Formats: sequence, structure tokens, C-alpha cells
Amino acid sequence: MIKYLILSSFVALVLLLNGCATTPGGIADSNTPLHARPYTVIGEAEGSDSWYAILGFIPVTPGNSLREAVKDAKGDVGADALIDITVDSYTQFWILFARRVTEVHAKGIRFKNRWEGDKEVEHRK
Repeated sequence: MIKYLILSSFVALVLLLNGCATTPGGIADSNTPLHARPYTVIGEAEGSDSWYAILGFIPVTPGNSLREAVKDAKGDVGADALIDITVDSYTQFWILFARRVTEVHAKGIRFKNRWEGDKEVEHRK
């Protein structure tokens, strides 16, 4: 009987100390001013950055910055910039550690030197 009580207590403790929390981050049209510059959409881009902590509050890794998540998303498709950006964050709590993640979902774009069909005017970077 004591073994079942100890086992039940352990299972209850494990279930109580685990969990997940999600936080909506935001939405943006682009990460840089477009200024009517011509561009081509090159694909869906995703990037993330995370942070780990022992017992949920002693940091083990640096980071979890939005800047690094955007950089990761741009590098995912080799983009000059991102458009149609959404950002989400979530935290996972485990018994001995926690993990905080920031995710960026967007469309990667590359800027063109000229508008399609425009042979005379060349736009400079």
C-alpha cells in the first residue's frame, strides 16, 4: 500500500511540475521599410531562438531574442527581408528545467534592381 501511495505521489508531482504556456507575440507587415522597392517572394521562412534555465530561473544559455529569431528566419531562405511576419512565444516547464522559445513565421523576399518590364529606370540600393 505504501508503494502505491509513493508512486501516486510521484506521478502527481511530475504532472504538477510540467506544463506549457503560449504567448502571442505580434504581427508586422515587414521587418524593413520597403519604400516601394521591387522585390520577389522567395518562400516561407521560419526562425526561432530559445533559452534554457535550470529550475526555471537559473539561466544556462543566453538569448531568446527576437532579433536572433528574425536573423534565423532570413537565413532559412537567404532573404534580404521578411514580409507578413507573425511572432509567437511559448514556455515549456519540466521538473528540472524550463525552455522559452520565440518563433518567427514570415515570407522571405529578395529586392530587385528594377521593376519588371522597366528597362530605363534602375533602382539603386
